Amino acid sequence: MLNLRFKWVVAVNGLYALFMVPIANHVIGHKEKYPEAQRFRLACRMIDHMRRCSRTATRVYGTANLPRERGTIFYSNHQGKYDALGILLALKRPCGVLWEKKQANRLLSKQVCRLLEGVDIDLTDMRDKVRSIRRVADAVEGGRDFLIFPEGGYTNNHNELQQFQSGCFSCSLRSKGPVVPVVIYDSYKAMNSNTFEKVITQVHFLKAILYEEYGGLTKQQLAELVKCRIAGKLEEIKAGCFADRQPDMIIGKI
Repeated sequence: MLNLRFKWVVAVNGLYALFMVPIANHVIGHKEKYPEAQRFRLACRMIDHMRRCSRTATRVYGTANLPRERGTIFYSNHQGKYDALGILLALKRPCGVLWEKKQANRLLSKQVCRLLEGVDIDLTDMRDKVRSIRRVADAVEGGRDFLIFPEGGYTNNHNELQQFQSGCFSCSLRSKGPVVPVVIYDSYKAMNSNTFEKVITQVHFLKAILYEEYGGLTKQQLAELVKCRIAGKLEEIKAGCFADRQPDMIIGKI
């Protein structure tokens, strides 16, 4: 796929990167002066700029399902380069991301990842995968929220689910915090397509699964539970259940 839409976003962000990268690098290098919430807001400012350049708006549903307690892990289906951006813009408090290493090292993405104190992962290196999962588990156990895509990478799956990798669910079994399944819909159109027309994506936060419900499961069983709930919501969306339903939030102009 040519991915003309993403290449356009990269091209028009050239001057913006010259302005924002030094600012972001300064903040990253002086964390003692900039609280986590301030760093998160700066990351979201950069993310929102990329969203606008991609001519994308996002409808957000299920914000009432967001847990108040820290140490929550959001597990989402994966479609393309916009996925994490749409979800993070819908959150009100800092959240790290388990990010594929190649994506996390791109200009601007690298700064955003560090502002969020995200963790990069090499999906081709088993040892690195184990180390990265442990780093996320440590962060969540320490009270940080994290966003994980259990499918790992993405192909041209669009609104279809791929196989979930169960290893990442050990983070929740260790930290014992809330698990929130997240459903994204039409997210691939934002940066993984060749059209330039305006795109409207959807983000759905499903009801949290508490440790009392999943504590007795294996990581494979927990992966299947989360996948089933995401699959069920995807079918509702495809059936048109949310076509006329008012979202809790709209990111961007529709």
